[in-house]
Amino acid sequence: MNDRLTVWFRTLQARASAGIRNDQVLLSGLAVAVGIAAAFAAVLFRELIGLIQTGFFGFGHERIASGVAGLAWWHLLLAPALGGLLIGLYVRFLMPGGRPQGVADVIEANALRAGRMSGRAGLGAALVSAASIGSGASVGREGPAVHLGATIASYMGRRFRLARSQSRTLLGCGVAAAVAASFNAPVAGVFFALEVVIGHYALTAFAPIVIASVAGTIVSRTYFGDVPAFTVPPHEITSFLEFGAFALLGVVAAGAAIVFMRLVPIMQSLADRTRLPGWIRPVVGGLAVGGLAIFFPELLGVGYEAMDNALNEHYVLWALIALALLKMLATAISLGFGFGGGIFSPSLFIGAMVGGAFGMIATLPYPHLSSGHGAYTLVGMGAVSGAVLGAPISTMLIIVELTGDYRLTIAVMVAVVIASLLTRTLHGPSFFHNQLKARGVSVRGGHDVEVLSGMTVSDLMHEGATTVRHDAGLGDIRAALLKANGGVVFVIDGDGRLAGVLTLAALGSDAFVADAGADFDIDRFLDKSRPVLSASESVGPVIDSFAGVGDGVLPVVRGRDTPVLIGWLEESDVMRAYNRALEQLRDEEHGDQGKRGGYLG
Repeated sequence: MNDRLTVWFRTLQARASAGIRNDQVLLSGLAVAVGIAAAFAAVLFRELIGLIQTGFFGFGHERIASGVAGLAWWHLLLAPALGGLLIGLYVRFLMPGGRPQGVADVIEANALRAGRMSGRAGLGAALVSAASIGSGASVGREGPAVHLGATIASYMGRRFRLARSQSRTLLGCGVAAAVAASFNAPVAGVFFALEVVIGHYALTAFAPIVIASVAGTIVSRTYFGDVPAFTVPPHEITSFLEFGAFALLGVVAAGAAIVFMRLVPIMQSLADRTRLPGWIRPVVGGLAVGGLAIFFPELLGVGYEAMDNALNEHYVLWALIALALLKMLATAISLGFGFGGGIFSPSLFIGAMVGGAFGMIATLPYPHLSSGHGAYTLVGMGAVSGAVLGAPISTMLIIVELTGDYRLTIAVMVAVVIASLLTRTLHGPSFFHNQLKARGVSVRGGHDVEVLSGMTVSDLMHEGATTVRHDAGLGDIRAALLKANGGVVFVIDGDGRLAGVLTLAALGSDAFVADAGADFDIDRFLDKSRPVLSASESVGPVIDSFAGVGDGVLPVVRGRDTPVLIGWLEESDVMRAYNRALEQLRDEEHGDQGKRGGYLG
């Protein structure tokens, strides 16, 4: 009997051990841990904002416009400026990279660094953002919470030595839990992570992200309670004729989103033109925001109170228009002059005011067919924020879960889709992609490009390039062309440095004229504009360099500082590597990782 028990126990132990080593079981367990940790981090982040806000304004609740009503004008002016001074000094001397971080950095980490993020930078970014919001900067708190959740997930991925695809999935778990905890919106958290960060909906990623989002929601609801962020009066679509107005609101929302997104880099450029030291710029931005807040205190901080007032139809038309325009300006100043924070809450704020104002104007001719401008406020929130974030699906879900109102779902869908399509066509995918593009970071193609970025040009290049000296005669060039790959000859100087490229097509008939050698001038045919690659650069961004190169051949030099020719790279080799990366990506997304993935610890 004892022998049977021993055998049974050892079998059970072996099966449990195998289960722990199974990729999906391990990832699901880590998803729970990341979900709980990210949610607690989001809770602590909100409490930190309240604590800092108490220090600057004397109260910690979110109804900041009401809270500052009794404060002197100089208090409103100087509080953001003082906060800007502290933030500027911290970012200058203690922040890795010397700038605040946010959702764009999470997207970059997923697409180009296999989900790896700096823990120190993540904590520093959270502190900068909390201080920015607490001191009155016109920014959002959800983006920093997402960055913090992703940082925690990245740390866990490194500790357990996860494979690339698993690290990216775990990064999505941290994002989903942070969104769920911030908005009390578990479904939206899942789709935001998949839509904005992960880039696919395969079950291998979907299941752990759902688990993390649920875990984060449980923590948030335990702490804050299960209540929507906004109190919305009941709305019913009075007539289907209103859908024309909702569609037109989508067009207006796209215009507002584009203006907002273009205003931020304008303010950044303005800050650069001031030539002020980086640490003093947030002070100037804080003074500007504080000056606006003297007349419109709703601009301070996250702005949930103003959105709630707009949803309950407490503002007149001119106030809605003024708040929409000034919120764009205040947020652009805050971000452009160096404060940290997100753009989701500001885009909700702008959308609420634009939607409310549109509803008041559009329904004047036929008031009996109107659902009330509060309904248009709700629709506008979704349309502008969806366009700014480039996340129409998750934005629609966030709006529904934020308000608890499902009756306007179809109207929100119509406006969000139209606004998102127009914004993508006329401006670009999202605010986050604009930020990355400004830094020279391309995430085109998602994390399949990241697989390529693991390779360098030297991994794919060919050695033994066909070369001629810059002083070579036509006879030497003809001989080189006969053995050159693709009719491309590389011209070098005496030290082996690349001087340009010669092609058979460029030489044309001169390559075959018998008496052309006497007055042959090589510089007349030399191509000096062809892109030159460094052996150490990543292959991913190189794909775009082949545009306009008909023969598909680019020279490779040892380095940008030492342009000694060492080989060449063919477009066909890069595309083969790209196709292999796509195949690997599809395998990873569907769980068929083979020897490429798995737990390595």
